[in-house]
Amino acid sequence: MTAATTAPAVGKESLPDAGAAPAARVRNLRKTFGNVVAVDGVDLDIPAGSVLGMLGPNGSGKTTLIRMLLGLTRPTAGRVELLGRDHDLAAALPDVGALVEGPGFHPFLSGRDNLLRAAATEPRLDGDPRGPVDAALERVGLADAARRRYRGYSLGMKQRLGLAAALLVPRRLVVLDEPTNGLDPAGTRDVRRVVAELHEAGTTVLLSSHLLAEVEAVCSHVAVLQHGSLLVSGELSSLLEAGAGELVVTTDDPAAGVVALRAAGAGAYHRDGGVVVPAGTLSPPEVVAALVRAEVGVWEVRRDRAHLEELFARLTEEDA
Repeated sequence: MTAATTAPAVGKESLPDAGAAPAARVRNLRKTFGNVVAVDGVDLDIPAGSVLGMLGPNGSGKTTLIRMLLGLTRPTAGRVELLGRDHDLAAALPDVGALVEGPGFHPFLSGRDNLLRAAATEPRLDGDPRGPVDAALERVGLADAARRRYRGYSLGMKQRLGLAAALLVPRRLVVLDEPTNGLDPAGTRDVRRVVAELHEAGTTVLLSSHLLAEVEAVCSHVAVLQHGSLLVSGELSSLLEAGAGELVVTTDDPAAGVVALRAAGAGAYHRDGGVVVPAGTLSPPEVVAALVRAEVGVWEVRRDRAHLEELFARLTEEDA
């Protein structure tokens, strides 16, 4: 197994340039299957250099949208632009690595031989493919199982091999649909590490996942779908800040702090040795002013940061 380290969350300093052309965009994208509307009028930009997490309950249209983005499914209506191309998606695909709806390989060939066959079709791969194949296997932690037949691979190993195929050559865009499906915690950390490496190299990553903690750890942007419609999209930090909640105050006298803040009109209360001020009552400057007037020492005032799970639950419940 390749040694894995937990990659840090994507920071604001590594966010993509807001003025850069998006790596992909869809406009008024719609897909129907008979009377079933799978994707309904979606407008979405995937910023170049971002790691965008696509979220939504089962049946929300995530995979269908990804398939249309990659030219695997023809839209019923709307427009798709991929790496600056909107009329010839096939010309952009050599610069795209993708793992969609699980990998498909020859069951009686080894993992390495399957990758060699995939490498033979790579237009961006020149020369002897064995080096890139072995490097990709090492990168996803399959070097020790490279000569085992694919049919003997576990679900997690199959996912790793699919990820290796997507990473055979440098890509401008990597699309991963539920890449941690079937992986153990070590495998999940490996995927997180690979996504962080891609981001650091300037590659745009579109990551569809139901593991909200993993998305929050590695993604700079998110898009939330429900019933085929886009509920919200944007920078993760901005969306979480918009959903931020109560103020948490550290003082030298919590009891006096609660009394002072309640007198100022805030429904303050004790929690874990500090003072909590519910959202929508007093602003941070007003909290500090009330405590200073009461001669209560203020050590810290911070906004309790919302988590992606809370944001996702609120959005999908409101739209249910």
